[in-house]
Amino acid sequence: MSNQSHILIADDERSIRLMLETGLTLNGFRVTSVRNGREALEAMSAGKFDAVLSDIYMPDLGGLELVDALRAVDPNLPIVLMTAQGSLQVAVEAVTRGASDFIGKPFDISAVVDLLRRLLEARREADAVPAAEPDLQLTQAGLVGRSAPMIVVYKLIAQAARTEATVLILGESGTGKELVARAIHDFSSRRARPFLSVNCSGLTDTLLEAELFGHTRGAFTGATGERAGLFEAADGGTLFLDELASTSPAFQQSLLRVLQSGEVRRVGSTQSRRMNVRVIGASNAPLRELVAAGTFRADLYYRLSVLSIELPPLRDRTGDVELLTGHFLKSFRDAGDAPLHLTREAAEALGAHNFPGNVRELENALRRAVALSSGGVVTIDCLPPEIGVRRAKTAVAERPEQRLIADRPNMEELQRRYLQLILEETGWNRRRAAAVLDLDRRTIQRLIARYQLHGAADPEGEAELETEDESAERHMDIA
Repeated sequence: MSNQSHILIADDERSIRLMLETGLTLNGFRVTSVRNGREALEAMSAGKFDAVLSDIYMPDLGGLELVDALRAVDPNLPIVLMTAQGSLQVAVEAVTRGASDFIGKPFDISAVVDLLRRLLEARREADAVPAAEPDLQLTQAGLVGRSAPMIVVYKLIAQAARTEATVLILGESGTGKELVARAIHDFSSRRARPFLSVNCSGLTDTLLEAELFGHTRGAFTGATGERAGLFEAADGGTLFLDELASTSPAFQQSLLRVLQSGEVRRVGSTQSRRMNVRVIGASNAPLRELVAAGTFRADLYYRLSVLSIELPPLRDRTGDVELLTGHFLKSFRDAGDAPLHLTREAAEALGAHNFPGNVRELENALRRAVALSSGGVVTIDCLPPEIGVRRAKTAVAERPEQRLIADRPNMEELQRRYLQLILEETGWNRRRAAAVLDLDRRTIQRLIARYQLHGAADPEGEAELETEDESAERHMDIA
């Protein structure tokens, strides 16, 4: 990594700019920060930058519009968009506009550093020009959540929608695998063609093959006529195969043959039909482990997992229970009905539950609660017993956000190191350091004493501590 890599930061929040400036500078980058997209364009016209980090929602030209303007000038410039309001629609639009990547706030500064290094290295190694993308009419995909794991999922959906590759979706039951498959279809060039799905569990090989591939008359007992299968019905569109782990080796071989040849032969027929179908598979069981155990074909696994998306369980989606609860309560309300409200006690019980059944369990719990509610108020007594009994428990110490906060860089330490870095760069000249940090000299002296920093004597003789000044303290942005 060259120490001369110059990063442009655009964000209207001073605290975010300061954190990024500090973290990136300490990791060897040159950094320039501005408050919005308009200032970013002015900075780009005045100098050269190797990558751009931009918030999406900013006054006076936002991040998406900034991507449009920058891509017109440099199609290969690494551009990373940031937002605290992540959604599938935003991720798809960011990727469609030409953003190199998309991250959610809050983020770990080390992850940002690693991402920038990968993007800069990729640009040095290749001169790939992104393919032109068709304009997408964004639709409501039914996926709700703004947690960091879901933002990763949104990004993968957007990327998968741009390709024709097979996709494998993994995740626990109830995490929304079919919703993800449908979203990939809805945002792809196949969206005008059929999206069909089948659950592979509980069907014999004969019935499953007849369902997917079709059959001729008399092919098996009960086959009284000729029937097309789902592959033929989904021609030009997408076919979603759920619970693939439950299928037999014999069926897996038949499916592999179809995926490799692109041709379907009805059960009982000798003639093949060429089909143009994108297959998306899913499993709640870890297929890689089943491959290692010899119960799932390795060649089919690798054929399906050209692109893989792993859905996080609801217990790992910090903050999404509240969003999903609001979404479901709104969707359960009949037209013209008054809004549904959760009591504080009910909301706390939902927040404390770990939802082993994931989003499906939450949806069913709220559906029950609404049915038992009165006057549009959902109380804790309306919730299922396994959720309501946790009313006395507090799981705050166990929540992922607490662990994440503990893992992030300490802002106090970052501020101390950043101040020392600026002082060293200015030769411990308090006046110059104050100008760089947009503070006054008394505040600089106070921070030096607070952090017990020691360095060269100030050339201008500013070593003595200033008298405490509350007015300056109120204007201390980085204290």
